[in-house]
Amino acid sequence: MAKPLIIAIGREFGSGGHVIGEILSKKFDLPLYDANILKEIAVSKNVDHTLLEKYDEVPRNPLFSKTRRGYSNSPSENIAKMQFEYLREKAERGESFVVVGRCSETMLKGYPGMISIFIIGDKATKVERIKKLNYISAVEADILITRKDKQRKSYHNYYCSGKWGDSRNYDISINSSPLGIEGTANVLEHYIRQRIEAE
Repeated sequence: MAKPLIIAIGREFGSGGHVIGEILSKKFDLPLYDANILKEIAVSKNVDHTLLEKYDEVPRNPLFSKTRRGYSNSPSENIAKMQFEYLREKAERGESFVVVGRCSETMLKGYPGMISIFIIGDKATKVERIKKLNYISAVEADILITRKDKQRKSYHNYYCSGKWGDSRNYDISINSSPLGIEGTANVLEHYIRQRIEAE
């Protein structure tokens, strides 16, 4: 039986983290989990997945959230915990996969074959990428990047003791701007293969 491999990717908005995750999932022939986790959870709970999507990686609102006896009235918190549990169950079964976001570097820490990555990017490169992807101005792209990163940071830091983006919490951090998306994925592929051989 092959050893498990879990590639956990954290990312700044606009750095291409999701696309790099897609490339790595193809290179290693692994399933990719991102927002699509919600579709599988929705099926198991018999609800429309679009009802869950608006709370995906959204920080809990402390003004309107209460937790009593371990139960929260916050949809974003409940959905986050369902995703964490979904990933842990897969890791417990020894499955291999790539996961983007979802505090995965913390939630899956200690499982066999887990490699955590954080992807950053130069501001100008991220702005240009988001501008093209969303057909918006550079100013709008800059505002969107700031808002999304603030949201991700708040979400991550609520559930994790380690801070979002702190290189000490990941096996490797890399700037995708100098080499581009494909080049960065190639570097990460080499790193992951070296890690596999070393274990």
